[in-house]
Amino acid sequence: MGLAFTNLLELEDLARAKVPRPSFDYIAGGAEDEVSLRRNREAFAKWALRPRVLVDVSKRDTSTSVLGQRVSMPILVAPTAFHGLVHPEGEVATARGAAAAGTLMVVSAVATKDLEEVAKAGAAPRWFQLYVWKDRDVTAQLVKRAVKAGYGAICLTVDTPVLGRREKDERNAFTLPPGLSIANVRPAGLAGMPASERGSAFAKYVAELLDPAVTWRDIAWLRSLTSLPIVLKGILTAEDATLAVEHGVDGIIVSNHGGRQLDSTVGTLEALPDIVAAVQGRVEVFMDGG
Repeated sequence: MGLAFTNLLELEDLARAKVPRPSFDYIAGGAEDEVSLRRNREAFAKWALRPRVLVDVSKRDTSTSVLGQRVSMPILVAPTAFHGLVHPEGEVATARGAAAAGTLMVVSAVATKDLEEVAKAGAAPRWFQLYVWKDRDVTAQLVKRAVKAGYGAICLTVDTPVLGRREKDERNAFTLPPGLSIANVRPAGLAGMPASERGSAFAKYVAELLDPAVTWRDIAWLRSLTSLPIVLKGILTAEDATLAVEHGVDGIIVSNHGGRQLDSTVGTLEALPDIVAAVQGRVEVFMDGG
């Protein structure tokens, strides 16, 4: 039986036809006018390949290492929420897929499966993505759980001091379907709420969890909780990349949250060269979006 798709754009079209619209719009949509979302993809068309010829390519090796962990290719699974929207096993299935591909998965703090359950699925290396919640004890407990479960790094998302306005989600009154929840930080307050109110309440609940007062000083606090490498996700400027290095992080992910938080930002590929130049090889640099 042949594949139902031959590239990622066809896969997206297939998902659009099969996934309920609110779920698809949540996954594929961006903030406000989706300018950042488009810039992420359009930036790639502005770069051209310069192929060299008459080179022996009969034996090829795409493997590399990320923070000392070996992976089969320089393509990782970025942290994304709510995999249970599109697969009954949610992030557990994604983890098995990453393991089969021999690459690393970054597990979201707002996954639909417990981080411990995901950690048991396959032998691939994993990082845990973290937000700083207003209740710092919740944050600290998540770090401790990630350490105990064998995660290899903490990936701190820093581009969401407040939740972005995703207009498609507002129109759809998006909420998690029955049977799904934020497994690691459970929104018990949504139980029993009428469906007509649950969408807006869901967004407000998540927004209320996030701490908008997080600063560079909190890197030291996070470092006090764990000896795991710390990777900052959400860096878009050379200035912040330099500050990240000065505050002792181990890696940087150039990211605008997939265009899902602050709209009209620079595309990640556009931001990448300045950031790489700023860090001067002192930390590892990754990029998402596109």
